[in-house]
Amino acid sequence: MLELKALALTPLALLALTGGLYAAQAKTYQVTGPVTALTNDAITVQKGKDLWEIGRDSSTKVSGELKVGERVTVQYRLSATEIAVKPVSAKSGQSPSKKKKK
Repeated sequence: MLELKALALTPLALLALTGGLYAAQAKTYQVTGPVTALTNDAITVQKGKDLWEIGRDSSTKVSGELKVGERVTVQYRLSATEIAVKPVSAKSGQSPSKKKKK
């Protein structure tokens, strides 16, 4: 009887773990425009008047011939590389960015 319950709960446990892993991934964004500069570790795309420089490496998937002037759509994720915690201001009890303007 115990084995039957364990077998019945195994798919639910796997589903819960898979959902947790999926939720941990950062949201995907995209930018489309002509390539203005290209190196082995970065691509620069013009979107309107703005230039978007996005890092890349050997694991970045590229379909087609990538070169300056080609119109591309780049899929990317934002990911923190460092987080520095700032102490709360002792005087007001609020962080400096949350103080009210006078």
